[in-house]
Amino acid sequence: MTEREFATDVVRRLQAAGFRALWAGGCVRDELLGLTPADYDVASDATPEQVKGNFRRCVEVGAAFGVIEVLGPRGDDGEWLKVQVATFRNDGHYSDGRRPDAVTFSSPEEDAQRRDFTVNGMFFDPIANQVIDYVGGQADLRAKVLRAIGDPTARFTEDKLRILRAVRMATRFELAIDPATLDAARRMASQIRVVSAERIAEELRKLFAHRYRARGAELLREFGLLSPVLPEVPSPDVRLLTALPPDSSFPLAFAAVLLPVGKKVAGNIAKRLKLSNDEKDRIEWLVDRHVGLRNAASLRPSQRHPLLTHPGVGDLLALTRAEGFAADADFCEAILHDTPPEVLDPPPLLTGDDLVAMGWKPGPLFKRVLETVRQKQLDGELQTAADATTFAEGMKP
Repeated sequence: MTEREFATDVVRRLQAAGFRALWAGGCVRDELLGLTPADYDVASDATPEQVKGNFRRCVEVGAAFGVIEVLGPRGDDGEWLKVQVATFRNDGHYSDGRRPDAVTFSSPEEDAQRRDFTVNGMFFDPIANQVIDYVGGQADLRAKVLRAIGDPTARFTEDKLRILRAVRMATRFELAIDPATLDAARRMASQIRVVSAERIAEELRKLFAHRYRARGAELLREFGLLSPVLPEVPSPDVRLLTALPPDSSFPLAFAAVLLPVGKKVAGNIAKRLKLSNDEKDRIEWLVDRHVGLRNAASLRPSQRHPLLTHPGVGDLLALTRAEGFAADADFCEAILHDTPPEVLDPPPLLTGDDLVAMGWKPGPLFKRVLETVRQKQLDGELQTAADATTFAEGMKP
């Protein structure tokens, strides 16, 4: 069973029990665009307790907001299928600019009015094969316009993250921005600071991992979001972002944005946004080493091979090529293709344990000896462990 089939079954069972149930939000938009939704959400007039009463396996993921996750069988990919069912609702006051203080259950018409943008505010009945559109989302989707539902200032006041989400939505679906929506976003851009770092980071991940990331960067500037979100960063290099491969990872694309600020500041930005350790490490490494493979043919193996054997070499080669050094990237890719891994990264001729056994004590010279021996090994100047040991002895003070 596919997720789409399970989401249809959830609607069918709720309708059979006498409730109104519809697909809602982004999955409707994606279906109308001929895209495969990342997930399916269902909206219903069934209360959370009534939803739980109609399905054997449920999880309360937001019962206070009327949201229950219905669990199904394993899908075609082997993962458990799940669909969130939310009760039609009105949102109360948003005192923190992030989430409603309280909700009241309502009708689908009222539920549509609380949503962010018209293209996300539609419903679809998969049983009747009918779109239910109270907000003009179909017309805006055809016209390729991103428009806030109702008063854009009110929508952005409710949840400040919507200002940044507008950039991502317009980028992903190549939508023009409704003038009133853009004006409200510009006026309120600085208020994005009240949103948590984690929520901002998630929007940036989706924005910069998308193939249209260059337009996303331009929209960040147009919306006035660069200063409150990335105050250390000058205007992103749109040419560089355009030159990256369409399927570039977020760390690669974000590193391209952060190149001008250097490794230390890039690391501080990653910390502030609470990126994962893996993301932070990759971004810092790319920012620090992005020029490392230029003039690759003239580099010594000890300069080149540690970069070619790093887990991030694919990103580094893509960045090297995007910065205009395609010949160097081609040269390095040929080396990777023609050279066995054990030649590029041979076992070290001398280890720290070897030095300790020789009577060395850890310290700055200890580290320098190991680095020098490794360099000479990669450059072919030391061939055997005996050669390495002799060389190390010669470095003793």
